[in-house]
Amino acid sequence: MTITASPGDRVELPADAALPDTRFANEDLLPVPLARRTWTTYNFTALWIGMAHNIPSWTLASGLVALGMDWKQAVFTIALANVIVLFPMLLTGHAGPRYGIPFPVLARASFGLRGANLPALVRAAVACAWFGIQTWIGGQGIFVLLGKIFGGGWADVGKIGGYPWTLWLCFVVFWVLELAIIYRGMDTLRRFENWAAPFVLVGAVALLIWITVKAGGLGPLLDQPSKLGWGSDFWPVFFPSLMGMIGFWSTLSLNIPDFTRFGAGQRAQIWGQTLGLPTTMTFFALLSVLVTSGSQAVYGAAIWNPVDLAAKSDNVFGLVFALVTVLIATISVNIAANVVSPAYDLSNLAPKYINFRTGALITGVVGVVIFPWKLIETPEFYIFTWLGVVGGLLGTVAGILIADYWIIRRTVLDLVDLYTPGGRYWYTAGWNWRAVAAFVVGGVLAIGGSHSEPGKGPFPVDGMIPFLKPLADYGWAVGLGSALVLYTVLMHPLLRRTARRDAGPV
Repeated sequence: MTITASPGDRVELPADAALPDTRFANEDLLPVPLARRTWTTYNFTALWIGMAHNIPSWTLASGLVALGMDWKQAVFTIALANVIVLFPMLLTGHAGPRYGIPFPVLARASFGLRGANLPALVRAAVACAWFGIQTWIGGQGIFVLLGKIFGGGWADVGKIGGYPWTLWLCFVVFWVLELAIIYRGMDTLRRFENWAAPFVLVGAVALLIWITVKAGGLGPLLDQPSKLGWGSDFWPVFFPSLMGMIGFWSTLSLNIPDFTRFGAGQRAQIWGQTLGLPTTMTFFALLSVLVTSGSQAVYGAAIWNPVDLAAKSDNVFGLVFALVTVLIATISVNIAANVVSPAYDLSNLAPKYINFRTGALITGVVGVVIFPWKLIETPEFYIFTWLGVVGGLLGTVAGILIADYWIIRRTVLDLVDLYTPGGRYWYTAGWNWRAVAAFVVGGVLAIGGSHSEPGKGPFPVDGMIPFLKPLADYGWAVGLGSALVLYTVLMHPLLRRTARRDAGPV
């Protein structure tokens, strides 16, 4: 059975479509029926507001200021990065409302039914690490604020692994709460994001008002000059920082179909993402700078972490409000950005045995055992090593997906063959070597030259592959561009042969 659509139409499987092969299909991976594609512009906007308003987003500007930028340069870098990453987000998101399929199923068109597990597992590994990072940060936030409420005895307890056992308790409780919410499914997530987004936004603005009143105006941070200027010292920091900021959301530029598959149409996902992502991230960066500026005026030192700043309050109501805000903000981003994707990705690996809920539980376990707190020890390691490498690899996958869906197939897919061994997306034993080759070449070009300053990261000073070191500062762009071009070139001979054999879509 072949199902196609002309551009602009939304497609679903007919009721009599038989997809019995449980190696490649289960209820969570099948296309969302049209009747359930109901997410509106507000739902997508709220999703992005909920995901963008979190502690790591807040402290992005602080990381850039620590590298020598002034607040204007930091906010500009973050704003530009999110405008850039929006474009692949919209391009890959297009397949969601149209076909109702998640990211790993979309990847089957380019990588093959089995080969799709390669990008899916890369994305899942990154998400597991992010889940652990966010859960640890959320647990720390709860620990700090409860310590302020309960007094010094809260933190002055026995230690496990170098940390107070009360911190581990906060970490575990927060971890269980996250998995309990996601276990209830995507509709619960949508409802949670709808009210979490405005609540967190109000909380952030309340923090700004509080510190501004306390300071009698904003402090001297806004007048601090850049340590880099706008000349030759600035650009070597700007470009790798820009790639790192892009890398922050490069994860979602791949798996955004996991959400847009529930969209009521293209207009909803396009406007929802455009209104939600770059505007919110820029506003949040600016808000963090203003609040931190006020903290410098009040306390004599810039306090970039909103949890540490909220802990300065002696008002119990204010502390409880801050605690709830941190809790909701971190749950909001962690569930949406870091659990949904690996749940689908792991389900794609073994659909017969792993459904969405099982995948979410696996994500929660993996995210804890990889010791994610090590990834955010320093600004250099966090921005240049973690975000830079992640952005380079995921940019490569994004380039392949965009090339396949927009250039090779012109947005036309065969839904049944995406789940059928031996169909047009089977290639060679379920693998498309062209996509794998583009991924490997693009990945080597993007991150092969990764380097670290002495004591600042795991890479050699001259880069893993020294002659590629100049490309490392542009990893995401290099990965996306090189993989897109190479995949397109490699696929054209196959495209011509297929077109002669079959007048239908490829």
